[in-house]
Amino acid sequence: MSSISAIITAGGKSSRMIEDHKKRNLKPINKLLLPLNNNNNNNKETIIEKTINNVLLTNVDEIILVLGHYHNEIKTAISKIKFEKKNMNNNENNKSNVNNNNDNKNYKIKIIKNNPIDVDLTVSLLNGLKCAKYDNILALAGDQPTVNANTYKKLINIYFNSKNPSNTISILRRKKYGHLKTAKGLGMPFVTNKKLLMPYLENENSNLNPILQKMYNDGCKFFGVKEEEEIELLNINTYEQYKTYLNHLNNLNNLNNLNNNPERKFSN
Repeated sequence: MSSISAIITAGGKSSRMIEDHKKRNLKPINKLLLPLNNNNNNNKETIIEKTINNVLLTNVDEIILVLGHYHNEIKTAISKIKFEKKNMNNNENNKSNVNNNNDNKNYKIKIIKNNPIDVDLTVSLLNGLKCAKYDNILALAGDQPTVNANTYKKLINIYFNSKNPSNTISILRRKKYGHLKTAKGLGMPFVTNKKLLMPYLENENSNLNPILQKMYNDGCKFFGVKEEEEIELLNINTYEQYKTYLNHLNNLNNLNNLNNNPERKFSN
């Protein structure tokens, strides 16, 4: 299989989540920095950390993290990811080589910062593409911890096994799956070819869906990939959506604890 770069866009303002926190008299916080467990230790995994960890499990060849607003806070959060960092340097892009302790694959993680920082998604994605080493691209948002590694792998495999990867977008479905007859409502994550996508992003500063619809109208082939779990289709933009995902994780944790301690089923 050919090499692939993952681009994670994480430069937004998190406006809706911050407003929701204010309405509830909670401390405003960027959604990427929200914790995903309720224990009292200091090792709480944040949304951005879980997103990165899920991507690492796919064995992509590099990860490019595109930051903007809250870049310092996000850098601090991801520094807690338990990797052995190698060859750190202090250049402008804060590039580092990172070794994933779960296997022997070396991941090169590049952190880049939008300049200016107040740009829309298409600009963040284009900035990531410009730094990508490989032509094959997995594009996703930093607020997608719900998407698991197996779904990313399905996106990648369907892309590489398509008749013409250079004109294909393998994308997480929103409604229908399989060969799609529209790009309406679609967004990240998706896998495609850098050379196919870049011309559509240049000189744009907008949301992604109009770009995808234009690509479809120009004859690009879209294949909708079905999620493994319904929760993967959840957007985390509001406090209620965040709580929905927390409840899902807590239910999974309780189920795992029960399976690991079968005698508890018969207690009481």
